[in-house]
Amino acid sequence: MSFPLHRPRRLRRTEKLRNLVRENRLHPAGFVYPMFVCPGTKVHEEISSMPGIYHQSVDQIVEECREVESLGISGVILFGLPETKDARGTSSLGKDGVVQRAVEAIKKAKLDVLVITDVCLCEYTDHGHCGVVENGEIVNDATLEILSEQALSHARAGADLVAPSDMMDGRVGALRAKLDENKFQNVAIMAYSAKYCSGFYGPFREAAHSAPLVGDRRSYQMDPANSNESLREVAMDIEEGADIVMVKPALAYLDVIRRVRDNCDLPVAAYNVSGEYSMVKAAAAKKWIDEKRIVLEILTGIQRAGAGIVLTYHAKDAARWLKN
Repeated sequence: MSFPLHRPRRLRRTEKLRNLVRENRLHPAGFVYPMFVCPGTKVHEEISSMPGIYHQSVDQIVEECREVESLGISGVILFGLPETKDARGTSSLGKDGVVQRAVEAIKKAKLDVLVITDVCLCEYTDHGHCGVVENGEIVNDATLEILSEQALSHARAGADLVAPSDMMDGRVGALRAKLDENKFQNVAIMAYSAKYCSGFYGPFREAAHSAPLVGDRRSYQMDPANSNESLREVAMDIEEGADIVMVKPALAYLDVIRRVRDNCDLPVAAYNVSGEYSMVKAAAAKKWIDEKRIVLEILTGIQRAGAGIVLTYHAKDAARWLKN
């Protein structure tokens, strides 16, 4: 035979054919949009390192959630910037906290948007670490008590899911026990199961005012060189009661997303983090790249690796592009 029997280009010939055989399809229903809640009213201040993303007061958060709902995006995840900080992050626990008030306001507005809350201490501690610090060390078990109370306060405010991002050992089990004993069995846990100690978090440090004053987070976040360890972390979170597992960041960890997807049957999420977002925005501002094409390609790659849920600052733009 002078030519191969199979001609793959046959199915690439037209857009209709390409669409017919497409293996992965992005949809806004698979997106979660991160938002930063701050004190005050009518606050809408752009984060300099994250163009298009804002510090917003509760009233403005509700208005943006209306836009999120109109675009068909499934949910938002809230990060809080408190009025005060202390060594134990106690401002994260009160019912009048910024996240708690934002959750209540979104629910009061009766928006068809899932409300997810980040559960961590880094935004609330004066030292910037994700846990309690004693004698220069991040103390695991004492941190779990505070995180559990924080998750409970979010559930009482009306959160649909809580998302522990601290990377303390045993935190999923601690949250699940606290929620269940207080009759919040239906509040789901989306665990940051494989969260790596990454340089891609840089812009988030500005957004959340959460850079550690001393040291770094290598003693609790994962080593970027490790892949097998991610499966152990995921297995532990599943055993402790996680409903969704997450890999963070996404782009440099597509292999980890695939391994997690192949080794567990829970929904898998991935966080397309601030540094990944800001690099695209910076290159697009210089007109070095086609922003729409690059964003949709990145999100497709994350989905293709195995993430059915993508947390991304690109969510609103991507949802608009997918509708057109």
